[in-house]
Amino acid sequence: MDINAIKQRLNALQSTGNSGKKEKIDYTKVYWKPREEGKYQIRIVPSKLDPQNPFKECFVHYGFAKYPIFALTNWGEKDPVVEFASQLRKTNDKENWSLAKKIEPKMRVYAPVVVRGEEEKGVRLWEFGKEIYMQLLGIADDEDYGDFTDVNEGRDFTVEAVKGDIAGRIGLKTSIRIKPKTTPLSADASQIETFLSEQPNILELQRQRTYEELKEILQNWLSPEEPEEGSIIDDENEPEVEEAVTANAKAYTLKQPLAPKATKADQFDSLFEDEDDGLPF
Repeated sequence: MDINAIKQRLNALQSTGNSGKKEKIDYTKVYWKPREEGKYQIRIVPSKLDPQNPFKECFVHYGFAKYPIFALTNWGEKDPVVEFASQLRKTNDKENWSLAKKIEPKMRVYAPVVVRGEEEKGVRLWEFGKEIYMQLLGIADDEDYGDFTDVNEGRDFTVEAVKGDIAGRIGLKTSIRIKPKTTPLSADASQIETFLSEQPNILELQRQRTYEELKEILQNWLSPEEPEEGSIIDDENEPEVEEAVTANAKAYTLKQPLAPKATKADQFDSLFEDEDDGLPF
């Protein structure tokens, strides 16, 4: 036996066990966005995943969990929230349609970029919404500009960030402008090769929840757990709890007959049985 190797492995395992913490990911190394007002110069590079299309469309759930959740449809799987929204839209109830719109995943787009002046940080993912995406697609469709991702004769973009109102809160609003002159991605061939081969994958960075996990999160948000039979209820808090549950039930239930003795969990589960409408995206 190699005693030294065994000792090193033992020390490593003991250190991991004592820390009790996973190594944190420095997301500034894989994502890029303007963090303060000003102008930034970036270059969108050909995607390692799809050299013909640098843009990766992803669909994200907002509003019913503490953090955004990537829809399972991004991995080509069924998503209970998408299925539930589809059921809501089959009704003629205005509140159901409003809820469907709220919980349906929203599109976010990611592109691999190199930030000028920060080339040593490599390729990072730039996230943006529909407005900037439409502008970039329009530029890509303009024959006067050509392929702005071309490593030899592509074009940089100026991204300007200014403070402004975003959905009722103050944040950084961004605008883009394409550079008029073509430039190479880099004068260093080996650096270009690194840019093209070493790129983060958005779906590998995101946690993929299971179907059941996502369904439970949605169910808990729609209908907070009721106390089990025999539980002690604080009379002082009961009206508030009852009011909250009633409000959720009024706004977020399907207008369809339900089995009189079925539990809320059973009623909720029934909405997903034999559902095979395919993916909406």
